[in-house]
Amino acid sequence: MPRFTRKRDERSGPRSPERGGMGRGGERDRDRPRIFRKKVCRFCGGKTPAIDYKDTESIQKFLTEKGKIIPRRITGNCSKHQRFLARAVKRSRHSALIAFQTE
Repeated sequence: MPRFTRKRDERSGPRSPERGGMGRGGERDRDRPRIFRKKVCRFCGGKTPAIDYKDTESIQKFLTEKGKIIPRRITGNCSKHQRFLARAVKRSRHSALIAFQTE
């Protein structure tokens, strides 16, 4: 007997057209080709200033509301600048310029 069993009712079934149309993964979505936009590192271009742990306004753009560092696959930074950014965040946390976490 399986441990995790759940009765299926009309709410847990697949989406039907009368319940809101085609959602994620519907037939209409399969026909469209996906277009990906290449993420570019903000610091490699040279227009933005260097990463500094004392510049808390620019560092907080790369933090979530809870204080976590946003990963590079989301921000688009290159690995070199992501390491510099992580080091700057950790330094500014240690010197009490940025909180470790917020509630």
